[in-house]
Amino acid sequence: MPAHTGLFLVTLPNIAPALVSAWLLTFTLSFDDVVISEFLSGPGVTTLPQVIFSYARRGVNPSIYAAATLLIAAVSLGIISYSVFMLRRQKRLDREISAAMRPEPSFPDPVAAK
Repeated sequence: MPAHTGLFLVTLPNIAPALVSAWLLTFTLSFDDVVISEFLSGPGVTTLPQVIFSYARRGVNPSIYAAATLLIAAVSLGIISYSVFMLRRQKRLDREISAAMRPEPSFPDPVAAK
């Protein structure tokens, strides 16, 4: 059995919810750190938080509303799709557990009946 099999069958399924939630939290909080983006971005590189902040300084532009709508839609879609995935996975797991707990039908032994 290869060594990476344990990683894919045991470790990743157990830490997948934490990875998804960390990604969503990081994605959302990255728009709050405009000051850090200003200092860490190189010359000629403009990040999305910097663009949104510069539009907000010059005046409210409809493109800010469009960007905010797309961001909210992307995060909401990610959360909803992950919830649906986890719900389906839990239902499948419940079916498998109930099937495993069901007693097997016992058939009379034809040899013992004689």
